[in-house]
Parts: sequence; structure tokens; C-alpha cells
Amino acid sequence: MERLNALDAEFLHIEDGIVHMHIAGACVFDDPPPPFEDLERLVASKLHLIPRYRQRVRSVPFELGRPVWVDDPHFDLGYHLRHTALPTPGDDAAFDRLMGRLMSQPLDRERPLWEGWLVEGLEGGQWALVFKIHHCMVDGIAGVELLTILLDLEADTAVGEPQPWEPRPEPLGALKVFDAWGGLVSNALAAARGIPRSIAHPIDAAHSTLTTAEGTFRFLRRLAPTKPLSIEGPIGPHRAYAHSSASLADVKTIRTAFGGTINDVVLAAVSGGYRALLEERGDDVDTAVVRSLVPVSTRHDDGSGVADNRVTALLYDLPVQVAEPIERLETVHEEMSKLKASHIAEAGVMVTSVGNLAPPMLVGAFSRMAINGMHRFGQRSLNTVTTNVPGPQIPLYCLGHEMREYRPFVPISHGIRVGTAILSYNGRLCFGITGDYESMPDVGVLADAVTADIEYLAGRAREYLAG
Repeated sequence: MERLNALDAEFLHIEDGIVHMHIAGACVFDDPPPPFEDLERLVASKLHLIPRYRQRVRSVPFELGRPVWVDDPHFDLGYHLRHTALPTPGDDAAFDRLMGRLMSQPLDRERPLWEGWLVEGLEGGQWALVFKIHHCMVDGIAGVELLTILLDLEADTAVGEPQPWEPRPEPLGALKVFDAWGGLVSNALAAARGIPRSIAHPIDAAHSTLTTAEGTFRFLRRLAPTKPLSIEGPIGPHRAYAHSSASLADVKTIRTAFGGTINDVVLAAVSGGYRALLEERGDDVDTAVVRSLVPVSTRHDDGSGVADNRVTALLYDLPVQVAEPIERLETVHEEMSKLKASHIAEAGVMVTSVGNLAPPMLVGAFSRMAINGMHRFGQRSLNTVTTNVPGPQIPLYCLGHEMREYRPFVPISHGIRVGTAILSYNGRLCFGITGDYESMPDVGVLADAVTADIEYLAGRAREYLAG
């Protein structure tokens, strides 16, 4: 029996009809789209490689254990794959409106938690595949890995035949309880296996404990409430969306000229985008604090092949007060270097480990109470979320069509009216901006400003390198 880990289960707990915890991406292709029936045959031929796509989440009686994955006895691929088209002229604005509508609808908990949409009629003869997946199934890295399974590495790859599949019966409630508590015992024993090493190496153990405690203290200190801004506050269930893209080669040129990492350049550009958005909305950028949750992957190849969530997080105050882009990049590099050495990420890993040991009924009750509190009273510790996921730097294909661009989507939560997802693919960086439909319809300002910042920095970088 496969149980959700603590973080996966948390993404289920925090949904409340307003917050929708699905992630998504739009794969954009040139040329006329394939027949919808061909897409159905393609996905059907891949399902044996991604068994989670035919499983649904089932609860354990009285929440005595974390939810489990079970085969859907009524799985119907036709329910999960949909077909639509944009009205002429199918420009970016029309596509973004469609993305906003698709992302405003929660996934059906009684079925496997994903949808795929074939979208025809994009401007210039393009078409798109939109994959929408609940965050309890995958994190950003795992989502990219799933994408490389669904799509092909070669243009002339033949579609295989679907593999035979029979759903396994759902275990009885009592068996779910026994399995869940057996899992807690296994987790506890796994944690206890580290005790002999701690005894044998007390100095290393003490150092690890102190650094984790230090990181926890710094994490909590960064949760101090921020000054009110128009980009934070109550949200509704509907979403706005915008996207833009930039050259990954330009980002690497900026890094070469001015130092830092690719992620530093991206965060500096995102900071410039938020500065432009705040100015557009009349906020005081000189005193604004825009605190972003920045997920950090803890994924490594452990041979499990499980596409779950393995992330921790940093809390970073984007330097929106800095007007000059190069100075803003230098600030980001300096502050991110300090943040990476602060042990905050290690503290997040520790919290997740403790969550795997905690009684699920207590975790679920606490999570629902916290979400209800944020819904009623708001929260001002976080203003936004910024997630940057490296994607494949080789072309991918769907039924012989080359994917030209991948436009990502990130969910938002109570108090967070706007979020930014960044994904690199085959030499391009794409920025997907999610906003609350009622209070943040102008997320396009942020999308455009981010790429304008990169273009400016790239121009300055080329001048600098030319001498």
C-alpha cells in the first residue's frame, strides 16, 4: 500500500475551495495539431510508465493515517483528456485567459488528480498541451520528469500499444489503519537507526543539531509580518495568468559579466518585475518588503522512481527597493549567498521529517485550523512564491511535433495574491505569473517587466564583455 508522505498530504489539507493546489504547464507546438484520437492513443501507451495517473487518493478511517494511493476501478482516460480551441485570433492574451479559467477549477478528488487539454487555435498556427496535476502527486522537478515520459526524445518515435492493466481492489479500512501505523513505526525505526551514529560521532551530531536549531531560529525570525502591500491580502477561487520568455543564453551572458548564478540573475529580474508592478499599483517601492517563498529541491536519485514532493524552502526578501538592475543583481547574489549558508533549508528538511513521524490526525487538524485562520484573518508573513525549475535542454516531441515553449503555472494561497513560476527548456526561460482574478488582474505587468529586465541586463553585459 502506497501512502502519501507528510508534505504530499499537506497539499491536500490546505485546499479549501478557494486555494487550489494544482501545478500545471502548457507545452506549445508549431504546425497543425494532431487528431485528438492520436493524442489519446499516445497517452494510453504511456500509462504503464506513470501508474500514479490511474490512482486516486483515499482517506484512512478517522484520519488514523495519512491518505493512500489506490487504483481507480473506474478509470476513464476520456474523462482526463479534454479538447478545446481559442477564438480567432488566438493571441497570447486569449491563451492566458483560457489558462486562468482552467486553473480556477479544482480537480475531482474522486478521480486521479490530473487533466490534459489539447488547445487549438493559438496565434501563428500553434497549438498547446496543458497538463494540470495536483501538487500532492509531484513537485516541479518530478513534474518535468513526467513530461519527459509523456513526450518523446525523437520526432519519429512510433506510438506503442497500451499495456494490459487491471485495477487492484481497494484495501479495507482496517487494513489501511494497520498499514498506516505500521508505516509510522517504520519511519520511527528509520529515524532511530541514526542514533548509534550520533553516539559514535557526538561532535558531528551536536554540530548538526546546533546548525539546524540556528536555521530554525532564522526561519522563524523571517516570518515577521510585513508592511501591507496591494499584492497581498484575501483571494478568491478564480485565477488570472500571464507569461513571458527570455533567452537562457542571455542569462548566462549576464552571469559571466556580473557574477552570481543563473538563479541569482532570475531572482534579480523577478525583483525588477515586482518593482514595476508595485509602482504601477501605487505602492511605495522604497519601503516595500516583498517576501518570497523560494522552494529548494532535496530530490536525489534514490532508485525509488516515486514522483512525490521532496522540497524544502527559503524565505527571501526581494530587493525591490533597488532601482538599478546591475546593483539589484549584486544585492541578490550577496543576500542569497548568506541565505544558503544560514541553514534555513536544513531546518525545512527537519520539519518535513518530523511531519512524517507525527500522528496524521493531529497534523490534519492543525493544518485545517491554520488554513481557516488565514482565510478569516489573513497572513502577512509571505507576499509571494517564486519557483525556478530546470527543464530539459533538448527538444521534446509530441506525435512528431517539436515543443517550442513550456509555460509553467504555480498555485497561490491565502494572503498571496501573485506567484511566479520559472522553467527553462531548450535554451529559453519561461515565466508564468499566477494572480488572483479579482485583485490582481494586471499580472501581465510583472511578466513583461521581468523579461525587459533581462534584456536590459543582457545588453549591458554584452557591452561590458566587449570592453
